[in-house]
Amino acid sequence: MAYLPESTTLASDYFQSYSVVGLLAVIGVLFVAVAFGAGRLLRPVVPTPEKLLTYECGVDPVGEGWAHTQVRYYVYAFLYVIFAVDSIFLFPWATVFAAPGYGATTLVEMFIFLGFLAVGLLYAWKKGVLEWT
Repeated sequence: MAYLPESTTLASDYFQSYSVVGLLAVIGVLFVAVAFGAGRLLRPVVPTPEKLLTYECGVDPVGEGWAHTQVRYYVYAFLYVIFAVDSIFLFPWATVFAAPGYGATTLVEMFIFLGFLAVGLLYAWKKGVLEWT
C-alpha cells in the first residue's frame, strides 16, 4: 500500500465535502427543472379572450394604467428596515461590550451610532414624514 502524505488526505477530505455540496446543488437544480418541465407538459393551454385580459386584484382594468401611489407606505417600510437593521447591529455590540478591554471604546462608538440614528429620525419627524395625514 502506498504512503500518502497527510496533507493529501486532508485536501481530498476538504474537496470531498465540497463535492457533496455540489451534488446537492445539481440535484436541486434538476428537481426544479423537472418540476417546471412537468408543469409545462401537463397544464392545459386554452387561451380565451377573458384569460388574455389584464387582471389585478380582482378588479377589471378600467381607465388609464397610471395610478397615484401613496409614498408614505414606502417611507414607513424604509424606516422600519433601517431600524430593524440597526437593532440587529445592537446584538453583536452587546456581546463585544461585555468582553474585557472593549468597554469604553465600544460604548462611545455605539453612542455615536445611536446619535446618527437619532439625527435621522429627528430629520424625518421635522419634515413631517411620520405624520399620517
